[in-house]
Amino acid sequence: MTALCLLASLLAQPAATAPAPAPFGLRIVDAETGRGVPLVELKATTQQRFWTDSAGWVAITEPELLGHEVFFHVASHGYEFEQEGFGYRGRAVRCEPGGRATWPITRRNLAERLYRITGAGIYNHSVTLGEPVPIAEPLLNGGVAGLDSTQPAVYQGRIHWFWGDTNRLAHPLGNFETTGGVSDLPAAGGLDPAVGIDIRFHTNDAGFARSMIRRPGPGPIWVDGMITLPDAAGRERLCCGWTKVDQDMRAVSRGLAAWDDAAEQFELVVDVPLDAPYVPYGQPFIHEGYAYFGDPFPNLRVPATFEAWADLDQYEGFAWGADGYQWRPGVAGDPQYTEHERIEAGEQPAETARWRVRAADEPARRISLHRGTVRYNPYLDAWLLIAVGNFGGPSFLGEVWAGIADSPMGPWGEVRRILTHDRYSFYNPRQDEFFDQDGGRTVYFEGTYASTFSRTEDLTPLYDYNQMMYRLDVELLR
Repeated sequence: MTALCLLASLLAQPAATAPAPAPFGLRIVDAETGRGVPLVELKATTQQRFWTDSAGWVAITEPELLGHEVFFHVASHGYEFEQEGFGYRGRAVRCEPGGRATWPITRRNLAERLYRITGAGIYNHSVTLGEPVPIAEPLLNGGVAGLDSTQPAVYQGRIHWFWGDTNRLAHPLGNFETTGGVSDLPAAGGLDPAVGIDIRFHTNDAGFARSMIRRPGPGPIWVDGMITLPDAAGRERLCCGWTKVDQDMRAVSRGLAAWDDAAEQFELVVDVPLDAPYVPYGQPFIHEGYAYFGDPFPNLRVPATFEAWADLDQYEGFAWGADGYQWRPGVAGDPQYTEHERIEAGEQPAETARWRVRAADEPARRISLHRGTVRYNPYLDAWLLIAVGNFGGPSFLGEVWAGIADSPMGPWGEVRRILTHDRYSFYNPRQDEFFDQDGGRTVYFEGTYASTFSRTEDLTPLYDYNQMMYRLDVELLR
């Protein structure tokens, strides 16, 4: 009886679990630079899909694939994989546990994709494979799963970053009162922007990104026009405009705010009436004693001091009149579309256009621009425009253009497409001028990669609704 009980006890024990096989690593690299390419889709014939992480790695852990020859279709926005004999863009590889393989992919974009800046799992496959990662938080930083459009500025020797609506892992509702963080400049101990950015988010007690600005009432609050200005006492002040919206995304209040160093959040400077003709906005810059605001084209300015910025009576708009374009006090500047409408209506001579840009490879095609930046570039000794287009395939808000002009006010002429997306958005691009290298020849820009406005229902896991970093050699624009 004792023997039977012992046998029954042994049979009741769970079977020993065999150790999981080591993952197989497949890396996709830029055929020109040899650098890993993020956001490349690998699709097996089983319809299983994988996306490379920011180092270009995919970790194959699926037991049904390990140890077998597997064909992967390879695709990525602005990149092209070679065709095999039957015309498929892909290749087969034996996914041996613990093995590694590297495949090159050809870049068609002028700009080079570098890495994802924000969100979960930035280097998830690299971590699974035990490969090195360059940033301190490769899997989850500040509890942030995704967030909208960036508004950075250099303030007190560090880069201060701010973003819009922010998603989290713990619940579908995240932070809708602006998210913020800081990072070190490359010259002050920060990472080389070619490698990554170590952002330290401002977080709450739960470890999630906390509100950077609060105003009474429900609804999101967004900041815009981020800029650092001196006050009368010679102190640096970090300044922005803000807008609070209701559930229908209509503005219910707005104003100006400045950063409180002790509280580490923005505090009200002044309320701005909703019917005021303007409020500082866009991605500003300072030039010849003025702070210029625009998105992308600079059409609003104010003397570059904190006191002038806080006084709406000191602003001037760049607007058309009987005497042509002039800086005019108390009016909003003209956007690109109003100039186009005047020219089409015969109310403005075409040769006086400032913002009427056309595609370099299709001179008859005019490009309507949505948002972006204008920055002085010392390598070109000219002004550099990087902006996303409205309409125009293959994506509604995913085609990014770059152009050069002798003045920030133009005239802007030819623009070249530097980035394309296949039915996916890349909106609110911004050149991060504090990362310029090689005397301005190498510039870095980012934008929000999102399905929003794209009409696609095929959202990219982890990448959707996050910031992506690109690098551009401006010599390619000459």
